[in-house]
Amino acid sequence: MADQIFVGRRKTAVARVILRSGTGIITVNGKAFEQAFPEAVSREDILGPFIVTDTQGKYDVSTKVAGGGITGQAQAIRLGIARSLESIDGNYRPKLKEAGFMTRDPRMVERKKYGQPKARKRFQFSKR
Repeated sequence: MADQIFVGRRKTAVARVILRSGTGIITVNGKAFEQAFPEAVSREDILGPFIVTDTQGKYDVSTKVAGGGITGQAQAIRLGIARSLESIDGNYRPKLKEAGFMTRDPRMVERKKYGQPKARKRFQFSKR
């Protein structure tokens, strides 16, 4: 099987994920998984699809992620892993969908408007 690249996105973060059968080693931008994401919440986010589908330790993950912050990057990787697991075995789809891992979160930062300091904040109104 040729390596397929699956893309996961969240806010402005974009993750390219390659899944290979292996022992569960996860590398992010050439670094170890624990080094790239020191917070436990982000690591749990990334491991979520494996826990739901009972495939923890069966696949090696290689990812390149850019843009956004730590949480956005972790959730982008999670979506990429979920999509790649679904392509390996279609029977995983209902479990992944129920856990909410197959849905791309559409929320983005609202653009700044002219004549205002931020997207919705207004300058102080002066009557006189």
